[in-house]
Amino acid sequence: MRRGGGARDGRIDSPFETGLRRNWKQFALLVVVNAFVGSVVGTERTLLPLLGSQVFGIASSAAILSFLVSFGLVKAIANATAGYLSDLHGRRRILLVGWIVGIPVPFFLMFAPAPHWWLIVLANGFLGVNQGLCWSMTVVSKIDLVGSRRRGLATGLNEFAGYAAVGGTALLTSFLAGTYGIRAVPFAVGLAAIGAGLFLSAGFVRETKPFAKRESSASGAGPTFRSVFADASWRNRSLFACSQGGLVNNLNDGIAWGLLPLFLVGRGLATEQVGLVTGLYPISWGFLQLVTGPASDRIGRKPLIVTGMWVQAIGFVWFVAGNDLLAWAGACLLLGLGTAMVYPTYISAVSDLAPPEARGATVGVYRFWRDLGFAVGAVVVGLFADARGLDAAMVFTGVLTFASGVVVFLALRETRNPRALGR
Repeated sequence: MRRGGGARDGRIDSPFETGLRRNWKQFALLVVVNAFVGSVVGTERTLLPLLGSQVFGIASSAAILSFLVSFGLVKAIANATAGYLSDLHGRRRILLVGWIVGIPVPFFLMFAPAPHWWLIVLANGFLGVNQGLCWSMTVVSKIDLVGSRRRGLATGLNEFAGYAAVGGTALLTSFLAGTYGIRAVPFAVGLAAIGAGLFLSAGFVRETKPFAKRESSASGAGPTFRSVFADASWRNRSLFACSQGGLVNNLNDGIAWGLLPLFLVGRGLATEQVGLVTGLYPISWGFLQLVTGPASDRIGRKPLIVTGMWVQAIGFVWFVAGNDLLAWAGACLLLGLGTAMVYPTYISAVSDLAPPEARGATVGVYRFWRDLGFAVGAVVVGLFADARGLDAAMVFTGVLTFASGVVVFLALRETRNPRALGR
């Protein structure tokens, strides 16, 4: 007698069989949940640098970018911790903790009094935990559900939902700021997103760790976290290529978040125009991942990653070369295209190389290095901007991004080729 809907290759079907078609309801729910994750951070994308300069009176680029240092450091650690703990205790518990930690963030942003900028820096520490735990768990859960053949599609849909929401919320909050002021009403959008995400996660999201366990062919305990960290950081050359590329990618994303609004205001744009231009970047990034994620399943990871890093580099130089709204909008679209090519593809490549029993930890270590780029960029490029100006800082970021693409070209082996797996 067959149980659970039949047998395949002599095996009894399990409720934890991977595949998008059989798990589409839970997959779709996780897409929606990650949209709310992205909405939380989207409330800051345009307004926080302007809040620092206009409300808190901060003139230094490095000082304004201090919120990115706390965000990046805490999110990086949260990513690595979340991945490791999710392999031990499951994805859903970590997701719920992430939502709960995010609750204080909108209140800090709405009510922190000037000149106490340190409260905004503290809020972004809480935001880093929220984003590290919640975003990590939504993407790892999707990869658990779909199995090995559709990882690019899974990561593309996950990042599409998150970053389309980032861009849409950035646009919404910039227009709300123009109407109601820069404080309470725009940041209340983040509180609503946290409430919705927590409700869906607590009431409807199911645990996906058993899917990864079923996919694994390993017996006994998996690799230690120390071993996973070493592999993902330097010992495996392909994982090293992904980790350094992810760091530089988020370095330039941090600059687009922290310095680009100040750059555009300095060129004479109003707040609503700044929101329009900067919102094009995450919106195009989000929607284009619907194409680039699945494309990496067909044509491979490496071509998209290398080309995407170089397209981003051109976008940063274009900001300085342009002199009107249309040119800067075009530069944002280039950034969006390049980031869409690399962002889901890096995670797919890392997932290709990760053993299923240590998938959460491996992806977590990659995301540790990737989000450390926010802090590195805030310090290095922020100080560079103070010394040489915003124009030079944008060009410097483009050069770093191009150089990182060269490293990927030289070090990354194509992970969609089965013979490359495990190297």
